[in-house]
Amino acid sequence: MPSVADILIPLALDNAYSYAVPAGMILAPGDVVQVPLGPRETVGVVWQVTESAGGSNLRPVTGRIEAPPLSDPLRELVDWLARYTLAPKGSALAMALRLPDEAARTETSRVGVRGSGKPPSRPTPARMKVLAVAEDGAMRGKSALAKEAGVSLSVVDGLIDDGALEAVALAPEPVALPPDPDHERVPLSEAQGEAARHLIGLAFPSGSGKAPTILLEGVTGSGKTEVYFEAVAECVRRGRQALILMPEIALTAQFLDRFAERFGTRPATWHSGIGARRRERLRAGVAAGEVAVVVGARSALFLPFRALGLVVVDEEHEAAYKQEDGVHYHARDMAVVRGKLENCPVVLASATPSIETKVNAERHRYSHIVLPERFGGRRLPDIHAIDMRRDKPEKGRFIAPPLVNAVRATIESGDQALLFLNRRGYAPLTLCRACGHRYQCRNCSTWLVEHRFRKALVCHQCGYTERRPEACTECGTFDNLTPCGPGVERIAEEVAELFPDKRVVVLSSDFPGGAERLRAELQSVADGECDIVIGTQLVAKGHNFPHLTLVGVLDADIGLTSGDPRAAERTFQLLQQVTGRAGRGEKPGRALVQTYQPDHPVIAALLSGDATRFYEEEIAGREAANLPPFGRLAALIVSANDRETAEAHGQALARAADPPDGVMVLGPAEAPLALIRGRYRFRLLVKTDRAVDLQSYLRDWLKRGPKVRGNVKVAIDVDPQSFL
Repeated sequence: MPSVADILIPLALDNAYSYAVPAGMILAPGDVVQVPLGPRETVGVVWQVTESAGGSNLRPVTGRIEAPPLSDPLRELVDWLARYTLAPKGSALAMALRLPDEAARTETSRVGVRGSGKPPSRPTPARMKVLAVAEDGAMRGKSALAKEAGVSLSVVDGLIDDGALEAVALAPEPVALPPDPDHERVPLSEAQGEAARHLIGLAFPSGSGKAPTILLEGVTGSGKTEVYFEAVAECVRRGRQALILMPEIALTAQFLDRFAERFGTRPATWHSGIGARRRERLRAGVAAGEVAVVVGARSALFLPFRALGLVVVDEEHEAAYKQEDGVHYHARDMAVVRGKLENCPVVLASATPSIETKVNAERHRYSHIVLPERFGGRRLPDIHAIDMRRDKPEKGRFIAPPLVNAVRATIESGDQALLFLNRRGYAPLTLCRACGHRYQCRNCSTWLVEHRFRKALVCHQCGYTERRPEACTECGTFDNLTPCGPGVERIAEEVAELFPDKRVVVLSSDFPGGAERLRAELQSVADGECDIVIGTQLVAKGHNFPHLTLVGVLDADIGLTSGDPRAAERTFQLLQQVTGRAGRGEKPGRALVQTYQPDHPVIAALLSGDATRFYEEEIAGREAANLPPFGRLAALIVSANDRETAEAHGQALARAADPPDGVMVLGPAEAPLALIRGRYRFRLLVKTDRAVDLQSYLRDWLKRGPKVRGNVKVAIDVDPQSFL
């Protein structure tokens, strides 16, 4: 009886298609194959193989593709993700099946060159320089030999063609060298050693059983990384693979250096910045079990690990783990799911855990390890408020006098100061003083942010950019355009006036030079090569600046007035993280927080250092309001090219809601960002009790709701993190 293969295609399709398996071809679930789809050929993954008498009527599988097969747990993860997020199963598969084009898949062999002993036919000075370098007989790459000799690559190629140099094919460089778990065991404090032993005991118990999820909570500077490195080392000793997820993988040079100090080599890294060829080789190495440790962004969660033995989610509270387009998933939550499917432990590390994780630990769904003190007995920074109602900055400035004096005293003593403002660019709004015209994005309902260094007005939603005009485009008058409010560029301008002879570094994700420049700047700060650092939230994420003793928060109130139910939690986490950059070296640190609301519960908790009280009050408030993690939320975002169409579809969808007991449907309401990339947006919010099967309700609702026609789109976001 012929075999039939159900093939899942990595497109926005929810069902697998059946194909006949040709005689002589043996397929198994997880194999990557080529199949016809309409008039073209495409790739897919075998989801199931059965025997069927009707298989001869089906179109046949064209062939097998040389790619790592998807393991049973990885396919289960795709199924689970599609069910949970209501995304098409094929869209979920697309994240686990990433095949580059043929050019990327073709391996380019490395070539080494050495002297052959044969004299060149034309002994030019440039050629003789090359041969003089090659006289030692050492094998070098062509580019390295040309650089060492100070000539162009064409000179080396000419000598190879002439026979004076011998070209030898070399084996491909390994994607990552194997880490040595006993390379250099960093001395741990007594608290760290106890936490590491506890962590290893929980993660790798002597008997069999369900692998746990573990919250590793420790104050900033307590050495959480060194603790979970010991769990990574134990995982490697056991011949298993480890995955470390990070929210900002492109900015982790300091972390990779720390890993190399501990394990003797850097880990493999996975993020959007690596080339297609390297990505292909890394996937193959992971699938073969040759790559022991991967440090990656959220998409690394879908790599085809052969023997996954540990997952670490660093800074587990970070909002960057939520994917806001395509399949709306949270990498932290999916890491926990993959850990259960692979039966491997998952470690969630944070100084300021999310409310969801904190509640899971308190209710013993997760194990909990706490590091309450900084490494080496260092004190946490003293934090004080600057009440902006009393200590106002000078007119036209944004740094209050007490903070100016503190910065001056800090740099005079040879230390560094950090000024934190979570706002990119020069000013968040530009308007004309003559006619009141405000510059807004033509594609989005957002103000254009002035970037003075680039002489541009930029939309931070869609990237639309226009040159900053000399005259108002509305009334035509000159010299009337004025910036409103500060961004980090404007603070840099103010600092240059206040401290003209001091070295200043500005750190923002949209500065020229990209990730490489940011890595270099972060390293210069760590090396003490600047006096004042001005930065956005990227400076708050796990960096160690040993010479930094003062942090000044310029606007602690940003975010506190948001309608987001997580606003207080996120503001507290961000402020706690950024003030924790101070005093991580030998000298004690302090932080000054500029605020108009010193009595606000978030600011009060930050100043008192009473994080426990903040969490207790925030958790109690969430429980009383039946908000996550005690209730559940889902957002439906209806968008269209015109406002009326989007609103009409949203209203028709609301009329079909028919919510049962335990379900509340709110909206439709115009989204706070009502226009993004030329599409008008309306939101509906579903709020349910924890016991309600939210996904089943949403599926039934969408089936009886209006059909999606024309340019209307309905995006579903289960467990939304953004309410914009």
